[in-house]
Amino acid sequence: MLHLDHITCSRGQRQLFNSIDLKIDSGTLIHVQGTNGSGKTTLLRAIAGLLHPDTGSIFWDGKNIRGIYEDYCREMLYLGHLDGIKADLTGLENLRIAATLHGNKITENQEIEIFSLMGLGGLEELPCRVLSQGQKRRVALARLFAAKARLWIMDEPFVGLDAVIIPSLLQLIKSQVAKGGIVVLTTHQEVTLTAGTIQRLRLGEIPNFV
Repeated sequence: MLHLDHITCSRGQRQLFNSIDLKIDSGTLIHVQGTNGSGKTTLLRAIAGLLHPDTGSIFWDGKNIRGIYEDYCREMLYLGHLDGIKADLTGLENLRIAATLHGNKITENQEIEIFSLMGLGGLEELPCRVLSQGQKRRVALARLFAAKARLWIMDEPFVGLDAVIIPSLLQLIKSQVAKGGIVVLTTHQEVTLTAGTIQRLRLGEIPNFV
């Protein structure tokens, strides 16, 4: 379980959101919504442990993430606006690093299948610096297959993706939730999210859960 315990975050002198209190059970997708500047990215970065809320705490399986951060990182995968891949390494090397960091082992056949699903077949051995921005984004998303993390935090995951890849990502999210994982994401794209229990958290107003 992920628990946001009355967290408040500000940017400069402006409070973005106040005292969000939310318990997220396994098998749940949280769609964070709000206008630009409402704090969606800030909230996701806080959940990922990349910044500390002004007040409140975040708990994972009943433990404050600040006290178990190394273990928490093995259970969590964060996909932000930046792809977070190593440009001088190949896509395959980036995939293997993600698997290793999360204590997972993948076979060569699984590697081939993952790159094929993401439309990257034949590009596995190329350094990521020569790939297009969309291809780099797909390498970053390929890490979702390799990491086997219980918690996915995804900031605008559909940006830069070809239309033919989006259904694969939607199915991947649906599968993650069906297996008992938790997905927290933001998106401005017109996509249909269908996965187990879906809650929508709207920022920029009194916290509202739909």
